[in-house]
Amino acid sequence: MQPTFVLVHGAFANSFSFAPLQAELGLLGHRSVAVDLPGHGFAATYPRAYQAPQDLEALATAPGVIKNVTLADNATHLIGILERARRNGPVILVSHSRGGMTATVAANQRPDLIDHLVYVSAWCPVDLDIGAYYAEPEMATVDLKGLASGMIGNPAELGLLRSNFRTADSGALAAFKAAFLADGTDEEFMVFLNTFQPDENLDVGTPDDRAQAGTWGRIPKSYVRLTEDTSMPLAVQDRMIREGDALTPENPYDVRTLTSSHLKWLVDPAPAARVLGDIAALLPTDS
Repeated sequence: MQPTFVLVHGAFANSFSFAPLQAELGLLGHRSVAVDLPGHGFAATYPRAYQAPQDLEALATAPGVIKNVTLADNATHLIGILERARRNGPVILVSHSRGGMTATVAANQRPDLIDHLVYVSAWCPVDLDIGAYYAEPEMATVDLKGLASGMIGNPAELGLLRSNFRTADSGALAAFKAAFLADGTDEEFMVFLNTFQPDENLDVGTPDDRAQAGTWGRIPKSYVRLTEDTSMPLAVQDRMIREGDALTPENPYDVRTLTSSHLKWLVDPAPAARVLGDIAALLPTDS
């Protein structure tokens, strides 16, 4: 039976990010569905203060619907979609960036719904909590100060992370482009930046949300490395692979590599669509 690719976005993103990839997958004959996690997509908050001319003081305190949304909420939502998709045949769960955390929790809880896991430069923690990795040597090259220059408001008071992607500050824009789409044109970068939403939830999980050998570890899995990614450096991606392989040496990652920044594979999706098609061919013929 034909599999369904279920696509899970990263932080501050939404299902819109996957539209070009879905077009390429469709042209190759593949079925896909892009997920909006709770508080994302058309459910997101875009405060009026976010519009031009911006009112930064008001934006720093405006409430957002994603407040109190948890990783567990994300996983529950995703599992509901996986249940529906699984009625129609095999499911290949594809996650990007922070979306890997949600995919991992879903795989821990319902491995029966997933025929293959794919992480594209995505978080799949095994040894540490997500926050702890930021203090590790593999993250030393990430310009956290530059990325933080776009943050607005106090996360503890807002109950969420808020980034001003519509800033006119040249330093913040340069930091965003270097982190996300250094290999893209300025025009591509501005288009993608305007698909981002300002708010993201704060919950990055607990040790119980890390990959579990008995459930997550039973699912065949692939990791797609992005060689030019500076927001999740290749060293971090390779660490995710090593940790996963050490957890389930009998079921190691099938590793693929794309020459891409964090977002270029979505802007120019044909190579990624071909890789995903190759991964779909790994499914047992009786699936």
